[in-house]
Amino acid sequence: MTNNEGIALEARSLSVWYGEFLALRNIHLAFKRNKVTALIGPSGCGKSTLLRCFNRMNDLIPSAKVEGQVIFEGRDLYSSKIDPTEMRSRIGMVFQKPNPFPKSISANVGFGLRINGYTGDVKEAIERSLRQAALWNEVKDRLNDGALTLSGGQQQRLCIARALAVEPEIILMDEPASALDPMATLAIEDLIRNLSEHYTIVIVTHNMQQAARVSDETAFLMVHEDRSGYLVEHGATQRIFTNPEDERTEAYITGRFS
Repeated sequence: MTNNEGIALEARSLSVWYGEFLALRNIHLAFKRNKVTALIGPSGCGKSTLLRCFNRMNDLIPSAKVEGQVIFEGRDLYSSKIDPTEMRSRIGMVFQKPNPFPKSISANVGFGLRINGYTGDVKEAIERSLRQAALWNEVKDRLNDGALTLSGGQQQRLCIARALAVEPEIILMDEPASALDPMATLAIEDLIRNLSEHYTIVIVTHNMQQAARVSDETAFLMVHEDRSGYLVEHGATQRIFTNPEDERTEAYITGRFS
């Protein structure tokens, strides 16, 4: 664990380059355990880049270079002693567009369990994960059907169930409802709130109303004149949205710039 029992994940002096381009500049940010933190800010400020730092997805981009630390369970995720694959099972990721595999509903949820050599009851774990993702009642009689037969909202909940199956401590969500209709969006938001009782969640969103509805804390990023992203302020969502410390935060939240 980190020195602070209430902190699940912490970025310290975190900077990211893509080749010669500095995408994120010197980020210091701590995420509280079992809370939902929203990352907001204009396009290009590095929200998704920051999110990908937290489970080393940027490792998959050849030109990416990360400096600084990401502390999880008292260890730096960028230490040479860390196994990224093992770590990604503990810090799950849900992407902007639902990305189910062209397999059955059951096989999608059980995929991570099988590749991780899970020795427990796979069927039981699949049911548990689908129940947590509020999808079990809709699919329990069609587990062998293809995942691609589900609606967009159901596919996204399936992807959340797939992330939950390996029992992560943290779930990262990159605009998880942006490709969904309003009803499916509300279902995802309700799910996020319910999951935060058991998981630490970090969500990137462009939707200010969504950030206000689902998050406990909000971090606002902006773009420097050299196009690098940096953190302006971070705090309780209610304060950020009603009484921000920085006038740039107020201007963004009220729509005076985007």
